[in-house]
Parts: sequence; structure tokens; C-alpha cells
Amino acid sequence: MTRLMILAASVREGRIGLPIAEWVHGEAQADGRFEVDFADLKQIALPLMDEPNHPKLRQYTQEHTKAWSARVEAAEGFVFVQPEYNYSFAPSLKNALDYLHQEWRRKPVGTVSYGGISGGTRGATAIRPVEMALGLVPTTVNIELAWAAQRIGDEGDFEPTENNERLLRAMLDEIAQLHVALSPLRA
Repeated sequence: MTRLMILAASVREGRIGLPIAEWVHGEAQADGRFEVDFADLKQIALPLMDEPNHPKLRQYTQEHTKAWSARVEAAEGFVFVQPEYNYSFAPSLKNALDYLHQEWRRKPVGTVSYGGISGGTRGATAIRPVEMALGLVPTTVNIELAWAAQRIGDEGDFEPTENNERLLRAMLDEIAQLHVALSPLRA
């Protein structure tokens, strides 16, 4: 089984990203090919980068960094559930990425973005150079949820469309395939 981290990037109070991430989490668990780690950046609560050494050195001094490093190192693939803020990415996601370096290398990453009319496309595009610099390998299938707040039901759950579900299955397929292809490069 592929160890897949679902990362909820928004830390705002009342965020719609949490029910979206919970939908992704449920689908990945039901898929049967993944051991899923649900990483909520709000709960993890990493402070702004506070390590004295460059992350490439892996000479971490803070307990929160050591815990984050172990968790990311254990993952073999990722799905980032991320908002678009002011035509860009969430600073909480950038901070979480910047804490580490080697732990991200040669692992697949899929994106579920959300926002207004663009569905978070600009935020997902803006973070791509950072992902590439860290050695993450993006999937070609990504999900962009336009006006996602309108699909949060009365119970607070995200209500995906058939197309959202189809795209998520395709993304999970691609993550599983990329994991197999990239594993020898990580060895």
C-alpha cells in the first residue's frame, strides 16, 4: 500500500478546505490502495520557519520540525488541498513546504484547489515552482473547485459533483502509478 498524506493547507477559522480535505480523505481510504495520513496544518500549527540551519542539512533543532520531518518522510505521495488567497497560495502551505527539503524529493503530489471563479487555479500554479524545487512530481490530473463554498451542505460536508469524483479517482490512479515509478529513484 502507498502511504498517502492528505494535507489540508488552510488554517483559517471556518475554512471550507477542511470538509473538502475530509472528502478526499474518505475517497482515498475507500480506494483500498492507500494507507492515509490526514495532515491538517491548523492542528499541526507549525510556527513560521524557526530552524537555524538550512533544511537540506536535516540538522533540525525544534521538536515540531522533527515530528513534521518524520511524518513527511514516511509519506510516499501527497494530495494538497489548498485555497487560493489573493491570486496565490496559502502561506501556511509554503511554510510547511519550506521546513523540509529531502523529505519531499521524488514523491508524487496531486492538487485539489478551491476558490472563486478560478477554482484556485492561480494558487495551484503559483506554488508549482516551489514543489518542483523540492523535487515533488506533480500529477497531470488536478481538481479545481470553482465556487466550492456553494457545495458545502447543511451538515458541513462537501458535496462533490460526478466530475469531481471522476477526477479524484484519476488523480489517485496517477499517484499510485507515479509512486511505483519513483520508488527506485528514492532508494
